[in-house]
Amino acid sequence: MRIADLIATRSPFVSLEFFPPKERSEWPAFFQAVEQLAQVDPLFVSVTYGAGGSTQSDTLEIVSRLTRNLGLEAMAHLTCVGATPEAILEFLNQLSAAGVRNVLALRGDPPKDAPDNFLSCHSLQYASDLVAYIRSVHPELGLGVAGYPETHPQAKSPQSDLDFLRLKLDNGGDFVITQLFFDNTSYFDFVRRARDQGIEKPIIPGIIPVVSLKVIQRIVSLCGATIPARFLAELEQADRDGGAAAVREAGVAHARRQAEELLAGGAPGIHIYTLNRADVVLELTRGLIP
Repeated sequence: MRIADLIATRSPFVSLEFFPPKERSEWPAFFQAVEQLAQVDPLFVSVTYGAGGSTQSDTLEIVSRLTRNLGLEAMAHLTCVGATPEAILEFLNQLSAAGVRNVLALRGDPPKDAPDNFLSCHSLQYASDLVAYIRSVHPELGLGVAGYPETHPQAKSPQSDLDFLRLKLDNGGDFVITQLFFDNTSYFDFVRRARDQGIEKPIIPGIIPVVSLKVIQRIVSLCGATIPARFLAELEQADRDGGAAAVREAGVAHARRQAEELLAGGAPGIHIYTLNRADVVLELTRGLIP
């Protein structure tokens, strides 16, 4: 079922994002974590897609198994950087054959040490191109797109970033999942500006529970998100006083406060970047939605 149709019938909700483990030996633990998180009753789950499509086969296998074996509404991430229309069509055909009905269409980033000609397909340079292509070859698929409350790092301006979001939706996107953020004002301002521009499709906030200072600093350096000074100071104090366990406690508590405030403020649901951590997500979501 298309995720947009599910959203229309159930709000508020929780959805979850996973990433394919690097090593095949880690897969049993990964699927065990997913099974644990099935008790959260997520509206849908998504599985990331490595830079330049480097984990394409893993993404395909995982979303297929989550759909077939666990009965979850699984959405595959798909990027177009470095891809050809033929390769993307083959991936979409395989998804469809596996019963996967939703795709998150992203531009993506080239892998490290990619050659200068890696961005070679002129017809698929941007996520808006990918959305239009998917809609033309598999019109039955549900399509999500990404939004950036703090503006995409490469955007010329917040307005131009919003214009590109509207283009992705006009080309066939059904709903938006935001990049992670730590200040809910960023999300509410982003939604208000989007609505002022005539964007009416669902905008799902994405949040991440901080479990490690080192990990979150690396993540925000890649995605352009900002850790508010007060929250960063809280995490650093927790690290000095109690180490990793204290950082995790502070990070989960902050994410819980975010989730509660977002839902109270009218967000349709919460998309959680799980880091494949069942224990953390179970703690974060316990009692969140009646």
